[in-house]
Amino acid sequence: MIELYLLMRVLHVMLGAFWVGAVVFMAFFLTPTVAELGPDGAKVMAGLTRRGVLNIIPIVALVNVASGVWLFWRMTSGFDRALSGTPNAMVFGTGGIIAIIALHIGLLAMRRNILKAGALAAKAGPLPDGAEKTALMAEAMARRKRVLRAGPIVAVMLLVTTALMAIGHYV
Repeated sequence: MIELYLLMRVLHVMLGAFWVGAVVFMAFFLTPTVAELGPDGAKVMAGLTRRGVLNIIPIVALVNVASGVWLFWRMTSGFDRALSGTPNAMVFGTGGIIAIIALHIGLLAMRRNILKAGALAAKAGPLPDGAEKTALMAEAMARRKRVLRAGPIVAVMLLVTTALMAIGHYV
C-alpha cells in the first residue's frame, strides 16, 4: 500500500508542478504575446493546438485533481468528518477546492474560448474582406479577450493552491 501512496504523491506533485507552470506561463507570457501579435498570434495558437497543448493540460489537471482527491481521502480515512476538520486537512481541502474551481474556469473560460477563437479565425481566413469576415474576427477577438482575463485568475488560483499544499502538513 505504501507503494501506491508514494506513486500517487509523486504523480500529484509532478503533475501539479506541470499544470501550475504551464498555466502561469500561458497566462502571463504566452497569451499576452499572442494578443500583441494580432493575426500572427493565431498562427502560434494554431501550432500549439496541433501539438495537443489544449488537450494535454486539461488531462494533466484532471489526473492531478483525481490524485489529490485520492490523497485527501486516504489522509482523512475516507473523508471522516473528524479527520477532515483538522487544520492540515482544512488547508489541503481548501487548496483542493480552489484547484477544482480553477480547473473548471480553465476548461470553460480558457480552453473553450481558445478553441472557438481559432475556429472562427480559420473560418474567416479564406473569406474576402466584408461584413461576414469582420463579424467572425470580432467574435474571435472577444473570445481571446475572455482568455486574457481568465488566464491570470486561474494562474493566481493555482499559485494559492500550491502555497496551501506546501504548508498543509505544517499547520
